[in-house]
Amino acid sequence: MGQKLGVDSRQKIIQVLGSSSKVQKHDVESIGGGGGEIVPGHSPFDDLPEDCISNIISFTSPRDVCVSASVSKSFAHAVQCDSIWEKFLPSEYESLIPPWRVFSSKKDLYFTLCYDPVLVEDGKKSFWLETASGKKCVLLAAKELWITGGNNPEYWQWIELCESSFEKVPELLNNRSFQMGGSMSTQILSLGTHYSVYIVYKIKDERHGLRDLPIQVGVGFKGQEMPKQFICFDESTDKTKEWPKKKLMKSKKRGDGWMEAEIGDFFNDGGLMGFDEVEVSIVDVTSPNLKCGVMIEGIEFRPKDCQ
Repeated sequence: MGQKLGVDSRQKIIQVLGSSSKVQKHDVESIGGGGGEIVPGHSPFDDLPEDCISNIISFTSPRDVCVSASVSKSFAHAVQCDSIWEKFLPSEYESLIPPWRVFSSKKDLYFTLCYDPVLVEDGKKSFWLETASGKKCVLLAAKELWITGGNNPEYWQWIELCESSFEKVPELLNNRSFQMGGSMSTQILSLGTHYSVYIVYKIKDERHGLRDLPIQVGVGFKGQEMPKQFICFDESTDKTKEWPKKKLMKSKKRGDGWMEAEIGDFFNDGGLMGFDEVEVSIVDVTSPNLKCGVMIEGIEFRPKDCQ
């Protein structure tokens, strides 16, 4: 936690915090860029020892650390300290990185985990950190879900896609039934965090039976009632307006080329209320017609409001 602060240092901290309203606001182009332009002139923080500054800002967030680098040159130097960035890394970070990977600093390692997801648990999950907060994100592979007819090559085929995070993904060939679901322990996620859950998918040009088809989805803790809402893999605005009683969650295209639709959310309290396993359900409950042309990447868990 750093060395104990002397009387003079504590007084300087009080002076600095008291003058925070005088610090000009600057736009930060990217959290990974180390902050914006340094404020010219003398900053009260310049009078503090660098390890003291590091200790102070280590109690903030990765976003705040990067923004603070624009306050003064002292901050710009202090934010490079390994002790700061190690606090933002998950406790198990050493097991996530192959032994042959070498990083120049803990900051370098942090942003690598943000922008370069790693496969964990024998490729069953893709893991990364949310950039601004350091919260854990997980993409659960489709092969970890139960899929009705998923092992029948007449209904589903498992294909390789270069844009996928996993070895193979399932593609719906021709099936009247569309049902899938699964569960995951919340222990791999960040505690005390509100999570949104998404199904990540693609639809092919050659598809049928999916147009304006309401798919019932839900997320909830095992043993509890699961709230229900609806998504549509292939929607037209006019048709979905005819669903006044259905809560339709809109799909959107992601930067990685996949589509996503939110299927629910939950608060991860770490099992304090006796629930530490979250379940998901994606089921067509309306159409007996043949369907084909959707590929499923998996189920993604991200801190709520995280883009």
